[in-house]
Amino acid sequence: MAKKILVIGGVAAGTKIAAKLKREDRNAEVLILNKGKDISYAGCGLPYYVGGVIEKREELVVNTPESFMALTGAEVRTGTEAVALDRTRRQVTAVDVRTGKTSVYAYDKLVIATGARPIVPDCEGIELENIFWMRTPDDAGALRKKVDAGEVKRAVVVGGGLIGLEAAENLSARGVKTSVIDAAPHILSEMLDAEISEYLENAMAEEGIMPFTGVTLEGFSGNGKVERVLTSKRPMKADAVLLAMGFRPNTEFLADSGLEMLKGTLLVNKHLQTNDPDIYAAGDCALVTSRITGKRQWSAMGSTANISGRVAAVHMSGCRNAADYPGVLGTGIAKLPGANMARTGLTEKAAQEAGYDVETVVAVTDDKAHYYPGAGSFLTKMVCEKSTHRLLGIQVLGKGAVDKMADIAVTAISLGATLEDLQNCDFAYTPPFSTAIHPFAVTVNVLLNKLSGKIETFTPAEYASGMAEGYQIIDCSIQPSLKGAPYIDLTKLDAAPVEYAPDSRLLLVCSKGKRAYLVQNRLKAYGYFQTRVLEGGTLFNTGLQE
Repeated sequence: MAKKILVIGGVAAGTKIAAKLKREDRNAEVLILNKGKDISYAGCGLPYYVGGVIEKREELVVNTPESFMALTGAEVRTGTEAVALDRTRRQVTAVDVRTGKTSVYAYDKLVIATGARPIVPDCEGIELENIFWMRTPDDAGALRKKVDAGEVKRAVVVGGGLIGLEAAENLSARGVKTSVIDAAPHILSEMLDAEISEYLENAMAEEGIMPFTGVTLEGFSGNGKVERVLTSKRPMKADAVLLAMGFRPNTEFLADSGLEMLKGTLLVNKHLQTNDPDIYAAGDCALVTSRITGKRQWSAMGSTANISGRVAAVHMSGCRNAADYPGVLGTGIAKLPGANMARTGLTEKAAQEAGYDVETVVAVTDDKAHYYPGAGSFLTKMVCEKSTHRLLGIQVLGKGAVDKMADIAVTAISLGATLEDLQNCDFAYTPPFSTAIHPFAVTVNVLLNKLSGKIETFTPAEYASGMAEGYQIIDCSIQPSLKGAPYIDLTKLDAAPVEYAPDSRLLLVCSKGKRAYLVQNRLKAYGYFQTRVLEGGTLFNTGLQE
């Protein structure tokens, strides 16, 4: 008898599981129940639809229910909301959202891929017009309609996560004066270390998108439609508001089911099974683990949903050689105002909280041959375990292809690589794409030099905290660039500089950090051992240029 597999939810995880199941076992009876009308759409593309980069709504729809059924052989029923689970009878009760009619569906295996919904604050004025979310094509379409009509001149985005910042960039590109507020001390506070976030905040401001952090939402006011956003600091004028404050898993109907959950997310094992071996969960409603620490971690990413969904389907089909799901690295990438951002693995803060003794470096490298048109820089923070030199994480900013830096790190961390394993890898090189020594390898070399003591530095965070107090700033740039600072020309440093005593505390600064390192190296040869290089130079530590 064919197995009955019931999938609750579509979009990324649900449709991936259904499609893979039918490929693994053509005889399986696979049925998807989905509350909405769209079962497979590009959620990550929604901000770009608002911005007009993606022109037509149809381009966001990966498959219609009809095309998905024709392509896979799975059955799809939209407008059908699951409201109860009876594990003893292996039944799910669902309601037709249009008619209210109740139906009961039996299963041999059940997949829960109900996703999550935007957090809606319980505050004054939430019912006003022109308050939007960004979860479905209809959400994005409603906001774009107002922008297209010229009704939105000023917008406030509530939430400094990826969706909020991507939406802010796209609104700004449409000529909308946009601000972002976030209750956390910095934007992307869970993804980046504070100094990296702060650099992005400055880049946003340069692009005309003002971030206000440490600011909480208190409500909205207006006559029928929103006119002001009420915050813990001051009211802000707005024609439209986008709420991007995070998500809550759609699992309320499972409250009395006996399935193990944490804050509404379903706990799963490496096969994506819940504590009921016949019930699987994947996507935004499931809680997976960190590939590095093994601790529970939420990963509301389309990539996680697809990869874990595929693993779940293969296990569900009974494949003996099915691979386990190893967990997530928290990989993320975004095109943000002023810079692209990519990250993976542990931040310095997260690594320390997990008990690692870490070393870090902030390095500025060319993203391709410096003489090639369009060349720019990568600003990279790399994190490793100090004792083993094992790579733990990376955060990269730049206007170029930051994904290549993150993807190398993903591979390295997944395989447990050390810095020495990566130091001399045969990375691809040609001027339009990279440098002769790849920017990833350059960063590895700088971190290894720091670990060995060949370069002695202050990190941007250490400098900002006042650790360089008592050090004389020395300008080591190609040409003098720091107003009021003494200058050392590397090309003329052929002997000990008599104007400084050998025990002088000198903070060596250039645009990127490389030339300052070369000066430090030469000064050490002349007996100067109290110097420090400022990591990231003036390109990262932008306050020094003022």
